[in-house]
Amino acid sequence: MTGPRVAVIHTSPFTIAPLKELLEELVPGVSVVNLLDDSILPQLAHNGGNVDEVEGRLLTYARNAEEVGADVILSACSSVGGVAGAMREVVDVPVVRIDEAMADAAVGRGPRIGVAATLRTTLAPTLALLRSKAADAGVQAVFDARVADDAYALLSRGDKEGHDRELSVLLRDLADSNDVVVLAQASMARVLESLTEDERSKFLTSPRLAAQRVADVLEGLGAGRG
Repeated sequence: MTGPRVAVIHTSPFTIAPLKELLEELVPGVSVVNLLDDSILPQLAHNGGNVDEVEGRLLTYARNAEEVGADVILSACSSVGGVAGAMREVVDVPVVRIDEAMADAAVGRGPRIGVAATLRTTLAPTLALLRSKAADAGVQAVFDARVADDAYALLSRGDKEGHDRELSVLLRDLADSNDVVVLAQASMARVLESLTEDERSKFLTSPRLAAQRVADVLEGLGAGRG
């Protein structure tokens, strides 16, 4: 019996390898199909984060994912996270939003929630999701959202150490004044390797939590047993 197939829709090449590794770890026998459009984030940076301009393309990728036999679709970009709902309307397979499991976990960790991003286009959709989850849970949350403006540019130029250095300063500052700190982009998770084990306990990142949710969805479908 063949294993399950997961299609991952990316807007950055930086999420391809780590998500594939996590899915292979958590879903026995998984086949991962990657769909990448790295024009989306530059377009959002130029248009002020107007996701409406790119929604049509993302819905096409969701249909493509269904056509190649995906059992589950993982939308891997928080900047376009809101489109996951529209994807669910046009395909007949489950769609997992990369940051939803992380948001569920965050609202259970305390009312003071820090949000760190390296792309400004990610803040609005991430905060909207967190506010919705907090309201559903009856949590009166206070959000402290900040952007490490230079970190993503450094990562894009291949300077991973510079990215981690810039971001770690912001993360430590957020951790000092909040109950939990959410890393708004999957590409940021690598920076936690530079922090101590005690420091890491304050942070939530989306990749592993999202991969685990995919595994849970597949298990519910009966597809995750291989």
